[in-house]
Amino acid sequence: MSDSNIVLNVNGIEVIYNHVILVLKGVSLRVPEGRIVAILGGNGAGKTTTLRAISNLLKGERGEVTKGSIELRGERIENLSPADLVQRGVLQVMEGRHCFAHLTIEENLLTGSYTRKSKTEVAANLEKVYNYFPRLKTRRTSQAAYTSGGEQQMCAIGRALMANPSMVLLDEPSMGLAPQIVEEVFNIVKDLNEKEKVTFLIAEQNTNMALKYADYGYIMESGRVVMDGAASDLANNEDVKEFYLGVGGGERKSFKDVKSYKRRKRWLA
Repeated sequence: MSDSNIVLNVNGIEVIYNHVILVLKGVSLRVPEGRIVAILGGNGAGKTTTLRAISNLLKGERGEVTKGSIELRGERIENLSPADLVQRGVLQVMEGRHCFAHLTIEENLLTGSYTRKSKTEVAANLEKVYNYFPRLKTRRTSQAAYTSGGEQQMCAIGRALMANPSMVLLDEPSMGLAPQIVEEVFNIVKDLNEKEKVTFLIAEQNTNMALKYADYGYIMESGRVVMDGAASDLANNEDVKEFYLGVGGGERKSFKDVKSYKRRKRWLA
């Protein structure tokens, strides 16, 4: 990746919770402008913490970046507030969607436009969101609490788009969704990336789906990046197939079987 088009540069960060628990252990990654980059790994690997470190949402959970640096377009951002980052075009869609249950779908979407001053721009953005998520337009007067998980995920992404972001941090978009809905959500993410030039950094356990749509991937284990590369290369890598796609030696293995295998030493070399 050329340094000239890197929008986000994470350099060897360590994150500690409660002044004691070391969660991230020297994580580095780079996100080029206009691309989809995936952070992959199992539960507890450090994916969500990495996104929260970037968006500066750690303080609410008594976490802090204690080493390393995070740069957005060459500017250090570790000490910026989440609101400052929104002003710079960086938004995070949280794991679990976090829609306002008592508000309608349209009201939820409009909460994402608080940084926009022009009513005309807000209306245009709302229509754009409905073009990408026609299901939301159909359900726009329904309370979010009475919509499906897929519709709430679409609402959460649409709410972020209302702020006209240049980069979206998307945390576990497939969580709790049926495979058909997951495919639909990722297709929309790809469209937004290609047509609106939105850069995406996606934390995802569904390695197969993420590698299908991403340009580049980082695999994390126990707070460290253990492998990275072009998505197509990772998808064809024998270690990735064995430990994350459930396929090895031509035979499909369950996750329980895979967990009993010893990781190859070269992963941590």
